Amino acid sequence: MRLLLLEDEVILKESIEEFLTSQNYIVDGFENSEDAFDAIFSVEYDLLLLDVNVPGEWNGFSLRKELSKEGKDIPTIFVTSMSSADALIQGYANGCCDYIKKPFDLTELLLRVKHALKSNCFKTKNSFIDFPQNYKYDVTTYELTCESRPIALSKREVEILNLFIIHRNQIVSSDLLYEKIWNNNVDSANARVQLNNLRRKLPKNLIKNIYGLGYRLDC
Repeated sequence: MRLLLLEDEVILKESIEEFLTSQNYIVDGFENSEDAFDAIFSVEYDLLLLDVNVPGEWNGFSLRKELSKEGKDIPTIFVTSMSSADALIQGYANGCCDYIKKPFDLTELLLRVKHALKSNCFKTKNSFIDFPQNYKYDVTTYELTCESRPIALSKREVEILNLFIIHRNQIVSSDLLYEKIWNNNVDSANARVQLNNLRRKLPKNLIKNIYGLGYRLDC
C-alpha cells in the first residue's frame, strides 16, 4: 500500500514516515500542498494523510476539495490540531473518511490507516454522508432525510450529531458531551433526554450506549 503524507512539521513528518514504513507501507512525504498535488497526479496512492494547515496554494481541506473536482476519490485522513466542529464537518464533505487530532499516538494513527484502507464507511457524495437504512445527512445544511423525507432536527440535536460524526467509532463520554454541547451547564437527565430524542430520529443503534463509558456512533 502506498500512502501520501502532507505534513509541514518536519520532525512529525519524519516520525510518521519512519513508523509507517516499519509497518510495510510505502510513504511519500511532502511539506507543501503544490508538491503533494503534483505527486497525486503522477503516482497511484491508496490513502492520503493531509495536515490541514500547510504552506502552499491549498490547505488540507481545500486540497481535498480540489482533488474531488478532478475525480481523485482517494481515501483521506486529515491530520489536524483543529477542534471546530464546523471545520471538521466540512472536511468530511470534501471527501475525507477520518481525522486524527494532534497530538496523537502513532499506534492510533496506524489503526486509523488500516480502518480507512479496508472500510467504505461514510463515503460522501457532494455534501452528503450516507447512514444505514437510506438515511442521509447534509453536512452543509445540517438536514437529515430518510428516503428523501426530511427529519426535523433541533439546533441542539444538530450539534450533538456533528460531535458524534467527528468522533465516529470512538466513545464519546458524558463529560465530553456536557463540555462541548452545553459548556458544562446542563442537568445530566436533561442531556440524556436530548440525546435520546436524537437517537430516536436516527437508524436504530447508530448511536450505541456503551455502558459505563458513554456513547459511540458506529459505522
